[in-house]
Amino acid sequence: MKKLTTTSGNPIADNQNSLTAGSRGGIMLQDYQLLEKLAHQNRERIPERAVHAKGSAAYGTLEITHDISRYTKASVLQKGEKTRLFLRFSTVAGEAGAADAERDVRGFAIKFYTKEGNWDLVGNNTPIFFIKDPYKFPDFIHTQKRDPRTHLRSNEAAWDFWSLSPETMHQVTILMSDRGIPASYRHMHGFGSHTYSFINDKNERFWVKFHFKTRQGIKNLTNDEAAQIIAKDRESNQRDLFESIEKGDFPSWDFKIQIMTQDQAKSVKFNPFDLTKTWSHKEFPLIDVGVMTLNENPKNYFNEVEQAAFSPSNIVPGISFSPDKMLQARIFSYPDAQRYRIGTHYAQLSVNRPISEINTYVVGGAMNNGMYELDDKAYYEPNSFGGGKEDRSLLEPDINLEGAMQRYDHRAEDQDYYSQPRALFALMNDSQKSQLFSNIAESMAGVSEAIKERAIGHFEQISPEYANGVKAALKAKI
Repeated sequence: MKKLTTTSGNPIADNQNSLTAGSRGGIMLQDYQLLEKLAHQNRERIPERAVHAKGSAAYGTLEITHDISRYTKASVLQKGEKTRLFLRFSTVAGEAGAADAERDVRGFAIKFYTKEGNWDLVGNNTPIFFIKDPYKFPDFIHTQKRDPRTHLRSNEAAWDFWSLSPETMHQVTILMSDRGIPASYRHMHGFGSHTYSFINDKNERFWVKFHFKTRQGIKNLTNDEAAQIIAKDRESNQRDLFESIEKGDFPSWDFKIQIMTQDQAKSVKFNPFDLTKTWSHKEFPLIDVGVMTLNENPKNYFNEVEQAAFSPSNIVPGISFSPDKMLQARIFSYPDAQRYRIGTHYAQLSVNRPISEINTYVVGGAMNNGMYELDDKAYYEPNSFGGGKEDRSLLEPDINLEGAMQRYDHRAEDQDYYSQPRALFALMNDSQKSQLFSNIAESMAGVSEAIKERAIGHFEQISPEYANGVKAALKAKI
């Protein structure tokens, strides 16, 4: 058996789990194998985005209509506040020339130009994701991209990975459901997906999930409807968004949150920082916050949409992170991808430029257009010449981490892969279930029998009806 190694030939003992402090967080910077995988993935394709390459975007506003000051001191989220924003929608797997109406997760990335700096909320149209450990993200994305030998998309690779990674079953069920192909970007929900945190003016921390509920209603396409659209128009979602805004039909979303206290997080029966899990709306009900509206099209697609650079690392006082392993890796991976893809000073581009004052000593490198001005004598810190200084009043409350540092097997910690997809399946009507079975059968074209059987084994554990429905659909396809 060949031994897996790093690019420098160092043998890898565990290629499944990140190195963390305790089983629930946080990622260790010394995990060079994780950093190598993520950094290499960011550099695999030139010059388009490694993922979310095909996108559409528009400017708009976020208006806060409800008081949530008990949870956060962020000025952008105070009642009555109106903030300009830039929202980029995208498909995940396809290249820049891919068709819009493909079965895929949709990106939902928002840049809020707040008075305290840019706040980026980089999410999807699903509340969860396929994996929970960033160590597997490059491997997962490889299965969604092209086979390096055939240069073709591979159903075999996708289902091989999914069936070997049972934590994917929740997201796979959403992807293969009737919601797997939104009719337009206007007719789908958006989610922050990750668990983030709020900090209030008493320096108390709350865990939070972000939701954007479309006011246009949910509309989706069947595989046949999508195929007919793609045959005539590969830019169907871009066209719909652009033309709707041009004629004054501005799409909007209700902005809501879920809140979990730190004590509640300790007592819930699942890991609240697990990106493959949702929070119960009964236990953690949606709280109204405001309304997001898109009302302005970009003037230059390349300058504004293609060069837009989002990163979860862009936060403002009152909004912060959590021990979510996937989120913590994205905090590194996203800005690293932008530095590679666009350049060191990508934040100086107009679409990325904050409206707040900028005081930084990070001035060297390509693309510095003079936006960052320094005092003649103050080009380092600390200094005696009036340069920018830290503000320790902005320090966040501690997050207590405990546990030995090791590569924790996330599958040993939590083997409940099926209860949430089972609950989702139970909510489907007969028509939705029929579409689910048919979509899965179509997506398994060319997949070997052993992998099909392995996947059906997971469906069986979700529900015998689920497994039998897929079996019948596969037989009908034959």
